Amino acid sequence: MTSPSRIRVAAAPISWGVCEVPGWGTQLDVTTVLGQMAELGLEATELGPPGYLPRDPAMLRALLGEYALGLVGGFLAVPLHTEPDRARAVAEESAVLLAACGGEVLVLAAATGLTGYDERPALDERGWHTLVATAEEIQVLARRHGLHTVLHPHVGTHVEREDEVERFLADSPLPLCLDTGHLLIGGTDPVALARRHPARIAHLHLKDVRGDLAERVSAGELSYTAAVGQGLYVPLGDGDVDLAAMVGFVHAAGYPGWYVLEQDTALGPHDTGDRPKRDTGRSLAYLKDLVSRLPAG
Repeated sequence: MTSPSRIRVAAAPISWGVCEVPGWGTQLDVTTVLGQMAELGLEATELGPPGYLPRDPAMLRALLGEYALGLVGGFLAVPLHTEPDRARAVAEESAVLLAACGGEVLVLAAATGLTGYDERPALDERGWHTLVATAEEIQVLARRHGLHTVLHPHVGTHVEREDEVERFLADSPLPLCLDTGHLLIGGTDPVALARRHPARIAHLHLKDVRGDLAERVSAGELSYTAAVGQGLYVPLGDGDVDLAAMVGFVHAAGYPGWYVLEQDTALGPHDTGDRPKRDTGRSLAYLKDLVSRLPAG
């Protein structure tokens, strides 16, 4: 299967259950994950959690070259509201690696400092202003390495809900990673957000979501981790996100970036990777069909 025409399609290791959260689930080996991405005809990958792929640029370039995969960028969840010096240092380390291996984007999330994404302490005004300032400083340093930085609204971080997303856009110059799943769970219609702020969408994570489970997470009835384990994310087209409207809008708006297939997945001890490959393949086929029906130009 080849990638859809006229757009650039990538994936991320989290679709194979590879996550930075301790105890998340079975972590498949690099050979399985990259090999299956290549078999699906994907063009590139995001970096995955720190340490999953090599941190040495030469080793990383060689490894990706074995599978004819490029590097899109990397997701970095780091506290921005406290210890800004440490946040900048961690971000610069990632930026150096990404730039050396052809990456384009640093995907930043405003982590709380707690492990995982199931709890979210309150953030005061001082913390918010530090968060915004630190994100902008990271944007500046990443730009020195030839990267652009996006803020990823994400469940269990300090930019999750619609009011927080809108406030961040008002207070910060950073564009967004529009993640159709995390936005929906946080109470934001991703299509409406893109229409309100088309110039601020600089990276795209495509997810589909079971609305019933998303509502339970939003209401505090179910933890995020438990919901993922119960199948919160489904192959594109099987859930309740209006992906046809989303893809149609960003295409019409001239979005030039990557379309990253990224379904947060948690695997059990006996999972071999067959399910992630099958689900990602279905998502890719769905996206290819959507793109084939878009107007030319």
